[in-house]
Amino acid sequence: MSKWVCSALAGLLVLMLTLAGGTAFAQSPAEPAADLPSVLDARVSETEERARLIIDLGAKTEFALVSLDEPARLAIDVRAGQIRIEEPVAPAGEGLIDAFTLEQAAPDRVRTTLVLDSPAQVQQAYVLDAFADQPARLVVDIIPATPEIFAENVARDLAASQNGQAGADPSEPTTAEAPIVQPGPVETRPLVVIDPGHGGIDSGAEASNGIKEKDIVLAFSKRLQEILVDSGKFEVALTREDDSFLRLEERVQLARRNKADLLISIHADSFQQPEVRGASIYTRDENATDTLDAVLAEQENKADIIAGFAAPQMAPQVVDILVDLMRREMRVQSFMAARSIVDALEPSVQLRRFPVRQADFFVLQAPDVPSILVELGFLSNLDDIANLTEGNWQDRTAEAIARGLTAYFDQVEMAQVAQ
Repeated sequence: MSKWVCSALAGLLVLMLTLAGGTAFAQSPAEPAADLPSVLDARVSETEERARLIIDLGAKTEFALVSLDEPARLAIDVRAGQIRIEEPVAPAGEGLIDAFTLEQAAPDRVRTTLVLDSPAQVQQAYVLDAFADQPARLVVDIIPATPEIFAENVARDLAASQNGQAGADPSEPTTAEAPIVQPGPVETRPLVVIDPGHGGIDSGAEASNGIKEKDIVLAFSKRLQEILVDSGKFEVALTREDDSFLRLEERVQLARRNKADLLISIHADSFQQPEVRGASIYTRDENATDTLDAVLAEQENKADIIAGFAAPQMAPQVVDILVDLMRREMRVQSFMAARSIVDALEPSVQLRRFPVRQADFFVLQAPDVPSILVELGFLSNLDDIANLTEGNWQDRTAEAIARGLTAYFDQVEMAQVAQ
């Protein structure tokens, strides 16, 4: 299982925070470092319950975080050579963040400062590789904190800055307003990439009342992401966060480039027999389990053509023992994940007979990432439609999937320890 490290490598990034207001785009007089990526964009969205900072980058880079008081702030430094944003954008929504600024703090460092409306803390932070037309991104999720927790974080970061000064130039002062923080060892957590199926011009299945699969699975995926992040056990990313179209290989590419520990593709399909209902989970197999599975797999793999895009040719693979072993191991892990989730779903969610199934879905073809496809139910069945659009069912199902994922990763960790 790959390890996803959500913060900077120790010793590579130093925060030198002298935050006293400043303009949004104050530039260092020194020349920018030519070999470092640029900051291409930065934006904040927020509600009373959470906020998210997204920084678009010219390439993946290191970052570090620190909490500051008087006034309450979160500061995020990325190792970058320059800022390429024409003008600042105010936070979207209202909630935890009063304002944010962006500045070139040093030739090799760009700082984003979030001025807090109330105490807050970073819940998760991670960098995504560039893929398709999307640049590399730093994503920082922020949630409320008690005044006590925020004060503890400020004190911790200040202590870290003072401890990091051993051997430093004594002419460089260390104060509460100018801490120097070096990131220390960070607990690694598995990265789960959630793929809401379809999107944009590809609506997927559609119920008789006009409800579209793409909307159902996006709402469910966001709820599942929230539950997984709140657990504190996972790093979580979505392949799409809005009604946008992604080709199938782009979804797989995102998981592979970011060395995801598991890819979960979320769907809600339809079938010509309206009595067919219930959730199921697919792993990849060259031969479909039955006629229904073959039909569903064909529908998913032709989605790009329906949307006006030809399905891509997979890059030629060298057929050798190592690749074969890798694929076999991914299938074993995918089956383990599917089985764990079904065990968690079974007590409270309607499942199809033989709910762990195999089909040749394109999105499950990553040779180095365990991948499963979750069919939440059928938009051709009235009972499933009622469930898929009901908040309590969505919460219950998402919570069960989260329990199944926890059980699966516990199994993987135990197996690694035993080796």
